Amino acid sequence: MLLSLTFIFLRRKLPTLGMNLPADLIKEELKIFEARFKDAAKSQAPLLDRIMRYIVKRKGKQLRPMFVLLSAKLCGEINEPAYRAASLVELLHTATLVHDDVVDDSMERRGFFSTYALWKAKANVLIGDYLLAKGLLLSLDNNDYQVLHILSDAVRKMSEGELLQLEKARSLNLKEEVYYEIIRNKTASLLASACAAGAWSTSKDEAITERMRLFGEKTGMAFQIKDDLFDYASENVGKPTGNDIKEKKLTLPLIYTLNNTDKETRRKIIYIIKNQNRDKEKVKWVINKVQSRGGIDYAKGKMNEYKKEALDLLHQFPDSPVRKGLEDMVLFVTDRKY
Repeated sequence: MLLSLTFIFLRRKLPTLGMNLPADLIKEELKIFEARFKDAAKSQAPLLDRIMRYIVKRKGKQLRPMFVLLSAKLCGEINEPAYRAASLVELLHTATLVHDDVVDDSMERRGFFSTYALWKAKANVLIGDYLLAKGLLLSLDNNDYQVLHILSDAVRKMSEGELLQLEKARSLNLKEEVYYEIIRNKTASLLASACAAGAWSTSKDEAITERMRLFGEKTGMAFQIKDDLFDYASENVGKPTGNDIKEKKLTLPLIYTLNNTDKETRRKIIYIIKNQNRDKEKVKWVINKVQSRGGIDYAKGKMNEYKKEALDLLHQFPDSPVRKGLEDMVLFVTDRKY
């Protein structure tokens, strides 16, 4: 039964990316990373190893390892610490996704059944813990203390961001500045740490590492705003639209609309989010209000501001094919179709 359901689910048509990632610049390095990550995720426990193999096969676009390796190559020659940093980033990212699916009660991940849908909450909490432990040991066993420090800081910030979002969702009274604080911690911190870890692995230069950290942070901010915009998309983007509204998450398009509309509309939107967030027609009404009141255009403008700031930081480095590859990564983040 489980296999037949999986087969049906995998046949679903997914959207196209819309543009190519600069993988050719690090083609061989990505192959090496793939092997290292697969080895790092292995387990001696049969059930855990089976779940790990499922996760490895369903990995996404590998944006974060690509950011690590391109950042490393921008600052020097890719080495063993850079590969370990890329594996650590992917292990931590995967751990957060596994835990997120439990928190969000999500049955779907990247167009496939989530591990939560297949193995339920108890196993998923343990899977996330296992991935976190494997990542920590990978760095400790190789004395990559600075990289571990960089990534541990990201894990702390991600937890703080999630808890702050949870706290603010209860009141539905979220200022724009608080939203930026949430996504800076929840999403941008990991991408910032990926770029910083890559830069440190080949440069050992604190100033360069900090510049790349800021570049990753700005890119991560743009990434999350783009992700929030998908909740108001009309085309198939690989995840349900209106999902953030159903989960009572206040994203930038909605925050702008609430702060720039009449009292009656604001009161109705808040009532729907609190009490009717599972009613498809009501959610659709909220989406239409966000679109008509300028929430989408405002969020796009902010996303493009962060994109420009990221590119400005990147342009402080000499022109090169690797720099161009990182520019393409930034453009992918803001132009992607899902």
